[in-house]
Amino acid sequence: MAAKRGGARSKRAQPTSALSRTVREQRSEPPLSLDRIVSTAVELLDAQGVDGLTMRRLADRLGSGVMSLYWHVDSKEDVFDLALDSVLEYRGPPQAGGSQDWREDVIHMLEDWRASMLRHPWSASLLPRRALGPNILSRLELLSKTLSGAGVADADINVAIWSLWNHVMGSTITRASFDRSDDDRAEAQQRLTRLRERYPTIERSRLLLDDEWDGTFQKGLGFLLDGLSPR
Repeated sequence: MAAKRGGARSKRAQPTSALSRTVREQRSEPPLSLDRIVSTAVELLDAQGVDGLTMRRLADRLGSGVMSLYWHVDSKEDVFDLALDSVLEYRGPPQAGGSQDWREDVIHMLEDWRASMLRHPWSASLLPRRALGPNILSRLELLSKTLSGAGVADADINVAIWSLWNHVMGSTITRASFDRSDDDRAEAQQRLTRLRERYPTIERSRLLLDDEWDGTFQKGLGFLLDGLSPR
């Protein structure tokens, strides 16, 4: 009888042991938080793009249930807004307080913006159709303040901002769209060469072989800033 009672105690102890182990495992998982949801969403977007982000996939990556996400975010659209704004945060120029050269500050700001979008290519497709979050608004405010301090007239600030915005967006999208192999570019240029009588100028400049994306961005930005420089 004693052995039987001992066996019964053993059976009763097993669920308790399993429960304790489950609790310990749960405690080892990082707690679900808004920051963790956003950082994981960015990872998922980087890996699978905009179409690859679903609340189910996000929850699976986080090791949680879908409904648990809604304690922190309102919808998938909310996740997109938060993820986009997180990758567009600007931490400022290398030196505290900025430089004494407004052009240098603007160039750093816009190169950082472009680099952020190239690291997260999905951001270029989301930015034009999302609500602007605090990080991008702060970036635009700093850009406007810098241009205004450099002497750009208030009446021209919006034109300046949208021109620089378009330069960043255009160069980012073009970089992604024309990221072709050397063989593909050579083939395109050869076709252009065969049609040189129709397209003599761009054939002579070897436009379709040009892949100096960084240099083109910087030189084009210089053209824009030359036009914005107070006379």
